[in-house]
Amino acid sequence: MDEAIGAAARALAAGDPVAALNRVALRNDAPALALRGIAMAQLGDLEKARSLLRRAGTAFGSTDAVARARCVVAEGEIALASRDLSWPPKRLDAARTVLEAHGDRANAGHARIIEIRRLLLIGRLDEAQLKLIDLEPAGLPLASWAVCQLVAAGIAMRRLQAHTAREALERAGQAAQQTGISALNGEIDNAWRMLSTPAARLIARGEERLLVLEEVQSLLAGPALVVDACRFGIRCAGVQVVLVRRPVLFALARGLAQAWPGDASREALMTQAFGLKLTDETHRARLRVEMGRLREALRPMAGVVATRRGFRLSPHHAHEVVILARVVEEPHGAVLALLADGEAWSSSALALALGTSQRSVQRALENLAACGKAQSFGRARARRWTVPSMPGFATVLLLTALPFDG
Repeated sequence: MDEAIGAAARALAAGDPVAALNRVALRNDAPALALRGIAMAQLGDLEKARSLLRRAGTAFGSTDAVARARCVVAEGEIALASRDLSWPPKRLDAARTVLEAHGDRANAGHARIIEIRRLLLIGRLDEAQLKLIDLEPAGLPLASWAVCQLVAAGIAMRRLQAHTAREALERAGQAAQQTGISALNGEIDNAWRMLSTPAARLIARGEERLLVLEEVQSLLAGPALVVDACRFGIRCAGVQVVLVRRPVLFALARGLAQAWPGDASREALMTQAFGLKLTDETHRARLRVEMGRLREALRPMAGVVATRRGFRLSPHHAHEVVILARVVEEPHGAVLALLADGEAWSSSALALALGTSQRSVQRALENLAACGKAQSFGRARARRWTVPSMPGFATVLLLTALPFDG
């Protein structure tokens, strides 16, 4: 490695892409192209970075498998940052295998971290956590170790484990301070702010208030019967009923919870669950059938009692019934929650992250665009969607440097 390449690699490792570019901006040899690509990624020009890294991978040729593998790892991280979730993970896995075989544990570990971050992004928390546990921390640079802890915090936040998230962020902060990388420290600061940002709304007895993550965790672990409109389930004393695939039953349960401790009228329940007015006996019969199904689903924790004007929720043991709702509730809130991280998403990436069809996501995006809540740029497969950042939603993890250090 010549002196300029070494200096540029050290500058990237320290989070100084401008200094790195000053060393290699006018060079077109393979190592310089790779370092320029990483520098451009740190500066936010992801398309230019992707192009440079592909050129570098080609320029290294088949004789330098390790350098080519490092280019693939860097390209995989750019794909993650640009929300190109269709980028083939097998390429990253193959590159990691090459790096492990040649003893490059630092970059092999970094490849594993990218894989774990992708799993976290698309909501596969169990897989992400297992791979994070299996990741060997020895040999990882401090910056990569800090990102590992950011991932651990992200998993804990999604699982409503505020205390675990705090511990992970403390470890991340200690490691990041030693690196001196301002972008990394800034990302950890953002994660800390998320812990004190409203994550949900509590609705009880006609009143509302915002809850932070720790309060949400306490609520779900407490004695109240919680109608969880964030996850479409009902919880009480450790018992959980999931109604995500039974939207009519959940709408009825929410209507009963909104009226508790009183009863909800048949007219209000019909409107809330079916979008119809109660006009004849067939509507009453339909409501009775669905209420019977809800009564059976809630049998472990509550009863549903018929009254003169409608129905009332009767918890077996809980002395309070509350609703846990999203901070921002609207028909396409899940799409907005992903777009709110400030990155540019494709409709295919959104569909993968949400576990739904691309056409459903496209319809949601078109509706959001018509309301001025989302905007797109590019055409066809290059089309991307963004919105301004919104409070109450998680931000993305850091696109870290991947230095080519020999």
